[in-house]
Amino acid sequence: MPDLHYEEPSLAELYDLDSGWSLDRDFYLALAGKAPQRVLDLGCGTGLLCDAYAALGHVVTGVDPARAMLDIARQKPNGDRIDWVQAAAQHFRSPERFDLIIMTGHAFQVFLDDSDVLAVLATIRQHLAPGGMIAFESRNPAIDWPARWNRDADLAAEGHSIRQSRRVSRMANRRIAFDTHYELPGRTLVSSSELLFLSRTEIEDHLTASGLRAEAVYGGWLSEPFDEAVSEEIIVIVRAA
Repeated sequence: MPDLHYEEPSLAELYDLDSGWSLDRDFYLALAGKAPQRVLDLGCGTGLLCDAYAALGHVVTGVDPARAMLDIARQKPNGDRIDWVQAAAQHFRSPERFDLIIMTGHAFQVFLDDSDVLAVLATIRQHLAPGGMIAFESRNPAIDWPARWNRDADLAAEGHSIRQSRRVSRMANRRIAFDTHYELPGRTLVSSSELLFLSRTEIEDHLTASGLRAEAVYGGWLSEPFDEAVSEEIIVIVRAA
């Protein structure tokens, strides 16, 4: 099941406030180029990227397991031009083949064991058109993420402020678990999350096991080379044979 901040409508409405348009979305948007492409966004969330692709004339399918996120996505300016599918990435199936398949927002990390990671990669390979491209990112496990995540922030929503507090609760077996508290008017909601942190080598091993191979691995959204010691991101580009 999706975490509460994806599935609870009052929290899903805050998602774009906390995770609006950013440099990573510029990176992914540019991958499609100018000629119309068939784009599959696995874990599309509120559909910011899907909407941007559709605005450029691409044929877009957005897939997400959280109904609340898709309800918001459908309201985007180009929402009626996009095929929205409620499904987990491991289980998505379509007769379509796609020129570009993306997983953004660190969606790759929600798959918590090797079998789920391999199932997602199998889905991607099955739906990739000849000559197509895959792109996704994962956080570098060498970085001290708890030090960055234990924080409070205020989100401005509809004339009032919402306090968001995140605290790491557990680290074990390549996973980090954390709780995010949202102080809404009249109530507090807590969303519990857990993410898997794979190294570059582990990701590439999973790709190899899935019949895929990384064409490039970047460490930042300006296509900087990946440096295991300092890069926050592991950005993976794969092309079909």
